[in-house]
Amino acid sequence: MKGHPLEPFPLRRHMRERVVIKWGGGLITNKSSLCTPDLEIIEQLAQTISDCQEHEIDVILVHGAGSFGHLRAKHWRLNEGYLPHIQFEKDEKCGTQQEAVNAVRQEMLDLNAHVCHALEQKNLTPVVHPPHLWVQNTGPEFLGNLNRFHQQSQGQIHVTFGDVVEVEGEQQFGILSGDDLVVRLAVELPAVKRLVFAIKGVDGLLRVPPEQATKDDLIKNWSPEIEFKGTHQSKIDVTGGIGLKAARGSLVASQGIEVIMVNGGKAERVLNAMLGNPVRGTIVTDNR
Repeated sequence: MKGHPLEPFPLRRHMRERVVIKWGGGLITNKSSLCTPDLEIIEQLAQTISDCQEHEIDVILVHGAGSFGHLRAKHWRLNEGYLPHIQFEKDEKCGTQQEAVNAVRQEMLDLNAHVCHALEQKNLTPVVHPPHLWVQNTGPEFLGNLNRFHQQSQGQIHVTFGDVVEVEGEQQFGILSGDDLVVRLAVELPAVKRLVFAIKGVDGLLRVPPEQATKDDLIKNWSPEIEFKGTHQSKIDVTGGIGLKAARGSLVASQGIEVIMVNGGKAERVLNAMLGNPVRGTIVTDNR
C-alpha cells in the first residue's frame, strides 16, 4: 500500500483539509428488515457533513450496506465467490448467484439514493462512485484508480460504499467492504487528516460485551494488543463487523492519520470527531 506522504499527485494550492467518514450499514438501516433505511439517522448524519463543510473541511463519505446488502449476500454466500456446485434455495428475486450479485448491487444503489437525497437536501452535491464500476478484487489491496476522488469542489461530497465487485480468477466476484475502501481513501488521497467510524449503539470499542457495558468500559485509546468485546451479527454480516473496523483503522493510524470511532447516533459527537475536536469515543492507534 502506498504511503500517504509519497503520493505523486500535486496538491492544489491552499487545498482544504479533508476527512474520510464511514457510516456503518447497521447505523443507517434496520439491519434485521430487508432494505429498510433509517431516514432520520441519515438526515442527522447528512447535517453533520453540511456543518463540516461550513468549517471548510471537505468530506469523503463511505457507507455500509446493512439490510440493503448483507441479508441477500449472506444467503447466496457472495463473499465466497462463485460456487457452482452448491444448490441454493431461490429467494423472491433471485434464482442464481449471478442474479443475486445484480440484485445486491441494485440494493446498494437504492440505499445510496437515500443517502444522496439527504445530502442534496442540505444543498450538497454528492459525486457517487459505485465500486462495481471501478474496482477489481477485495480487501485493502483491491485494484482501482483513486484519481476520481482527488479533485473536490466546495460543496461536493465524494460518496462510495461497500459493494459486490469483480474478482480475478475462478472466484469471479466478492464483497468489497467499506472498511477496506476507507483504508485506501484515507491513506492515499491528499490532505486527509482523519478517519471517523460512525457506529451504531455504542460509544466505541468496549472491554465487555455491549449488553454488559457501563460508561467505564469504553476503551478510550485502542491498539491491536488490547482485547475488546463487540457484537458481530454473523448470521447477517458478510464482512468483519467491528473487528474489521478496528484492524483497518489501525492500518490507517500507522500512516500518521488520526482515527476515531464514535457513536453514530450522537450527531454532535460525529461532527466533533470530523472536526478533530475532543469527543467521547475510541481513538485507534497502531502498536508500533
